[in-house]
Amino acid sequence: MTIYFYKVCEPYGCFSNFSPHGIKIQGTLWSTVEHYYQAQKFVGTVDEVVIPLIYAAETPEKAAALGRCSTRQLRSDWDVVKTQVMKEAVLIKFLTHASIRKVLLTTDDQLLVEDSPNDYFWGCGAEKTGQNHLGKVLMSVRQEIRNLSSLSIT
Repeated sequence: MTIYFYKVCEPYGCFSNFSPHGIKIQGTLWSTVEHYYQAQKFVGTVDEVVIPLIYAAETPEKAAALGRCSTRQLRSDWDVVKTQVMKEAVLIKFLTHASIRKVLLTTDDQLLVEDSPNDYFWGCGAEKTGQNHLGKVLMSVRQEIRNLSSLSIT
């Protein structure tokens, strides 16, 4: 069975980067994975002045809008590192919050798909032909948490 997720208010909404589960990375507490991810686009660029604005954004939607502004310069290695940045943030999110870690682990080996109608990189897109990188990150994190759990038992 395939589990589709997208909006925070829907089943499996905790898989969304917009879910209200803060993460602490390098000593900084971010409101959501989305806030952190969008800010990382500008690290070391002339536009890194937007990072505090993204950090302080009232909602993940506002953080995303700030991070998606096409007039800002992204870091030169963004296409190379963006998936790893996402994986690190998602892993921390599920390691930090036991209640959603349980939800993730109860999906067993089911395929997880971000049902975004517009995003063909992180999601499946309207035609379900997208790359679903967020779903792949979540499945990888699910396996990593299982591996960590089995190590701590022995």
